[in-house]
Amino acid sequence: MKLSISEMAKLTGVSVRTLHYYDEINLLKPSYVQEENGYRYYDEKALGRLQKILFYRELDFDLKEILEIISNPSFNQSLALSKQKELLLLKKQRLEGLINLIERINKEEIDMSFNEFDNKDYEKIKNQYAKEAMERWGETSAYNENVEKTSKYSNEKWDKINNDMMNIFKGFSRLFNENEKPSDIKAQEQVGKLRDFITQNHYNCTKEILKGLGLMYAEDKRFKETIDKTGEGTANYVNEAILHYCKK
Repeated sequence: MKLSISEMAKLTGVSVRTLHYYDEINLLKPSYVQEENGYRYYDEKALGRLQKILFYRELDFDLKEILEIISNPSFNQSLALSKQKELLLLKKQRLEGLINLIERINKEEIDMSFNEFDNKDYEKIKNQYAKEAMERWGETSAYNENVEKTSKYSNEKWDKINNDMMNIFKGFSRLFNENEKPSDIKAQEQVGKLRDFITQNHYNCTKEILKGLGLMYAEDKRFKETIDKTGEGTANYVNEAILHYCKK
């Protein structure tokens, strides 16, 4: 898929001006910019990122908070979506109550109820979720450390890091095919190797962060598909090995 910026705007309902602004603040960069004329193009990955942005905008997060949250390496999409669904269902319930109240008034029923205007439950859970999201994925020391380290990397450095990371996953795949249990010594040593690699090249990988990454490897379709290229079932195996490692 390759969409021009005007096609992206038409498909998503987000204006061209807003897409330009998202580009400027690094919230949503074009997938490809044509050198000859500077035209911006977007792919499916960009569409997925825009969906995340719009979900958080719907819940009244500001753009700086959204950038910090979805750019964090330990961002867990499944967990985020489940929380967002809970909030949107509350919002739906409140709107349905207001619609029913309008229908009763239109039927000239005497109804002095104001309960339908009560938004306390939604606001309480929304504020709680906002706090949790920022604590989990917001401007943490790991996020800042990752930005500081990786901003200095050349393309060659990134290629080496990506290749080395895939070699670590290939190591997990070999252990999986050799029927090593996730809790066995060799699998646990491989988790330690993964943790050390992340700490060296990105940020201090605490057990809490490592656990979040394991869930992401297993649950995020993009990560799962990439890791499973080393062998079907590897992503889930890595997650299980990480869970055992983090119990120690």
